[in-house]
Amino acid sequence: MLVSSGFDAALMALLGLCVGSFLNVVIYRLPLMLQAQWQTDCDALCGKSTAPGEPFNLSVPRSRCPKCGHLIAWHENIPLLSYIFLRGKCSACATPIPLRYAVVEMATALMFLYCAVQWGISPTALAWSSFCACLLTLALIDWDSTLLPDDLTLPLLWAGLLAAVLHWTPVALADAVWGAAAGYTSLWLVYWVFKLFTGKEGMGYGDFKLFAALGAWFGWQALIPMILMASALGAVVGIGLKLKQGEGPGGQIPFGPFLASAGLTALLVGPSAILRAVGL
Repeated sequence: MLVSSGFDAALMALLGLCVGSFLNVVIYRLPLMLQAQWQTDCDALCGKSTAPGEPFNLSVPRSRCPKCGHLIAWHENIPLLSYIFLRGKCSACATPIPLRYAVVEMATALMFLYCAVQWGISPTALAWSSFCACLLTLALIDWDSTLLPDDLTLPLLWAGLLAAVLHWTPVALADAVWGAAAGYTSLWLVYWVFKLFTGKEGMGYGDFKLFAALGAWFGWQALIPMILMASALGAVVGIGLKLKQGEGPGGQIPFGPFLASAGLTALLVGPSAILRAVGL
């Protein structure tokens, strides 16, 4: 462990705030972009002509209030500070701004700060910071839309293998490769066994890819602790939501957020600590 200076830690935390602000954009817009692309592809297969609409991606159009359409000025878009100064409300119509925007920015800053304290400003710290940011984004997208986009899961998988090659993680390349293969295959088998016995799909292919990515980052040895923790968390949250008569989108409780939580926990305390926590 390399303990960073206070300046390094503050710099990484500031970077985390800025990245967190961008993550809010990705969390909201990426599912909409994918759905629009799927609709365009479906129309093309059906021979329908689709009139080109206004550009919509991660950079355009500018962010605006969904209630009154007020364009967000630069000084209203400063990570965390703007939320505080605006008191969590639109400056034009006083519509409440969801607290989650500020929470995502703060959480990202704290994760970047943790990585800086552990490894200083280094390739290892930047790699694990990116890992944390990607997991946070995937967890919230999956919770909102039951989607785990390939645009995020596959780069996360390849980044884990590359980090092992470059020794940015303490995982040997062979363990990372076997972790990716075993992570994908294990949930793929669970999916098909469940479907054969029930006729229903218990999870999506995005879960396989996310678990494969976790295997690449931590090695095959960490897969059992992480899947045990994810399953335990999913069971507890699922029971709680069912008791409150409120499940996830479409009546489904996505598994991705719990896999992401297990991955972040493995980073913070290590896979062996997860095994001790679940009594193994």
